[in-house]
Amino acid sequence: MSVIRIRRLLAFAALVALSVVAAACSEAKPASEPPASHAMWGDMKSVVSVKELMRDLIDPLADNIFDAVRSDVTSKGTTESRPTTDDDWEKVRIGATALAEGSYLLKVPRPFAPAGDNNNSGPPDYWELSPAEIKAKLDADPVLWNAKVEALRNVGLEVLEIVKKKDADALFDAAGDLDIACETCHLEYWYPSEKALMPRLDRQLRELFPPGAKKPVASHTPTGARP
Repeated sequence: MSVIRIRRLLAFAALVALSVVAAACSEAKPASEPPASHAMWGDMKSVVSVKELMRDLIDPLADNIFDAVRSDVTSKGTTESRPTTDDDWEKVRIGATALAEGSYLLKVPRPFAPAGDNNNSGPPDYWELSPAEIKAKLDADPVLWNAKVEALRNVGLEVLEIVKKKDADALFDAAGDLDIACETCHLEYWYPSEKALMPRLDRQLRELFPPGAKKPVASHTPTGARP
C-alpha cells in the first residue's frame, strides 16, 4: 500500500472520529426548553389596591347585572326591571365579561387599601378589618382567597351563557349568585362583624314580599354606599 493511500485512510479515520465526538457532544448538550407562554409578557404588576380595584372596576360593572334585574318596592307595590332590548343585554354582557376576566386581577399581589387608608378599623367605628388584618387572613389561608375569586369568576361565566339565551329569569337567579359571591367574600375579609346581621335583614326582606315573588337579599350594597 502506498504512503499516499495510507495517509488518506488515516485522514478519513480521523474525520470519522471527529464526527462521532461532535455528535456525542451534541447529544450531551441539554436541550433548551421552550419559553413559558407568559414569559414574553413579563410579570403582572398591580396599579391600584384591592379597594380601588373593586371601587373603580369590578363593582361598577357588576352593577350592570344587578341593575338589569331588580325589584323596586314602593307604596304602590313592587315593580321588576328586566333586560328587554339588545342594548340591555349588551350591557349585561359587558358586566359579565368584566367579572369573568377582571376577577383574576384579585390574584395579582397588591395592597388591600391605598396608603394611609385603614378602612373603618379605628375609633369610633371598629366595624371593618384593617388592611393588615385582611392580609394576615389571606396569608393564613390563601386557598380560601382563591376560592372566593373563583366563585366571582364563575358567576361571570354563568351570566355570559345566560346572555346568549337572553333568559331574564335565569339572570335574576344569577344576580342572586353574584350577590352571594360578593357578600360571602366581604363578610370574610371586610366586615366579618356583620355576619350575624345579614340573616336578620334577609328575614325582614322576605316578609315584605308576597309568596312566590322574587325576593332580594340584604347582602348587596349599592355602589358607593360603603367608604
